[in-house]
Amino acid sequence: ADVGPGDWFYEEVRYVYSRGMMGGTAPGAFSPGGTTTRAMIVTILHRLEGTPAAAGSAFTDVPAGQYYAQAVGWASSVGVVNGYGDGTFQPDAPITREQMAAILCRYAQYKGVDVSRRADLTRFPDSAKVSPYAAEPMGWAVESGLITGMDGQLAPGGSATRAQVVSALYAAAGS
Repeated sequence: ADVGPGDWFYEEVRYVYSRGMMGGTAPGAFSPGGTTTRAMIVTILHRLEGTPAAAGSAFTDVPAGQYYAQAVGWASSVGVVNGYGDGTFQPDAPITREQMAAILCRYAQYKGVDVSRRADLTRFPDSAKVSPYAAEPMGWAVESGLITGMDGQLAPGGSATRAQVVSALYAAAGS
């Protein structure tokens, strides 16, 4: 009910929903402006892969039995996620736009996609705010059309909404 044909993300939501990549947040609701967590993005990619079995993760904050535990274990085992220096994954933290770019770039590499093309990020006035680890993935994500500016800004540390995530996944499917 909260996604209509006039919304900029309408086709993208239909795409991910019809493929079982993402579901609603409640009956009849997708919550396009809602937060996407780190666990959610990894679960989406895990579903894309057909939910392969994986050993538990080494992250101290990913207990067995959580809906995302197998997805995080798989993503970690294939190099799609690294976690934080303190040994955590922070599954419930909102995913930032630069984290999403880094994870999607690593996933593309895992799938054998050439990720060497990079956009010049200096055209965005906040390009200096991109974390060093995310500079190349953000350049690739912008060049590939997975991430576009928000009011002329990259907003690398901003949270990626559910609509932005489906837009990136839809763009990735077209690449």
